[in-house]
Amino acid sequence: MTGDSREQRLVERRTSARDRLARLERQLDALRGARGAESDDDEHDPEGAPLSAEWSRLEGLRASAVDELRAIDDAVERVATGAGALCRVCGRPIPAARLEVRPEATMCVDCASRAAHG
Repeated sequence: MTGDSREQRLVERRTSARDRLARLERQLDALRGARGAESDDDEHDPEGAPLSAEWSRLEGLRASAVDELRAIDDAVERVATGAGALCRVCGRPIPAARLEVRPEATMCVDCASRAAHG
């Protein structure tokens, strides 16, 4: 994957993540308004899932979107400094196939696997 195509994919993913974050924040704002309008006892709402459960779900999705944006911004910075295709742990090149699938990757497959499994 060339640096330019990786940068383009990162820009596309950043746009998508920002759009998703904005949508989630609008949903949280709407839910915040609903929570203020409803009684405080949403745990026993016969209409379905309590507002607190929906709040937790949306907050989790929002946090994931924020984390994704940070990873993308980090990758953009690494590409700009010329370190974008090198593993930040071992310094070896990150395979092009991995960067094609995960343009925000900052670790090679081996280091990412070790990090994920402790």
